[in-house]
Amino acid sequence: MSVSDPVADMLTKIRNASMAKFEKVDIHPSKLKLEIIKILKNEGYIKNFKKVVQDDRQFIRVFLKYDGEKPVIHGIQKISTPGRRVYSGYKKTPRILNGYGTVILSTSSGVTTGKKAREKRVGGELICSVW
Repeated sequence: MSVSDPVADMLTKIRNASMAKFEKVDIHPSKLKLEIIKILKNEGYIKNFKKVVQDDRQFIRVFLKYDGEKPVIHGIQKISTPGRRVYSGYKKTPRILNGYGTVILSTSSGVTTGKKAREKRVGGELICSVW
């Protein structure tokens, strides 16, 4: 079965696995997904991740992070969709929960957080927000 929005599928898998209190979740790999997962790791939303090859199939195993019984990821939401792309300049990049959350952008200098995009003074497509 074909997926029309692979990034939204990845975010939904992470959201559902964290609500179900799973230890890990497996995601089909792509360069964009890997960059988003690296940002989630650097921002402290997930424990770790690794590339796994099993039976000639590749995937990214994401280890979810919990604060006691509660998941660290309270919410994760896709902003741009295949039917509606959302772009933002660096001055108008949204702040999620007054700076407590993170917005992830795809810019001309790569996938980055909203804070780093403002520092670099680059805008781009808003991919998702995490809090």
